[in-house]
Amino acid sequence: MSENYKFFNHKDCEFFPCHKTNKPDEFNCLFCYCPLYALGENCGGNFKYTQNGIKDCSSCMLPHNKNNYDYIMSKFKDILEVSSKSGK
Repeated sequence: MSENYKFFNHKDCEFFPCHKTNKPDEFNCLFCYCPLYALGENCGGNFKYTQNGIKDCSSCMLPHNKNNYDYIMSKFKDILEVSSKSGK
């Protein structure tokens, strides 16, 4: 079975690539807005917090690596938990 659904490259996007990369052909745009952002320190990516406490993911390539689809999908249980707590 093909796994084409795990990768999408949108070179026509005016923001492509949104992060510096030496491999634009392998840049995955599927998770353009990272679903792991809400996990804060538990996302597993390369981030830092600004002086104002804002999460800065500009150096993170985790959602854009073509091999990380399964990792991101494995974190959806955690995303649901965070969103259900904040909804109360």
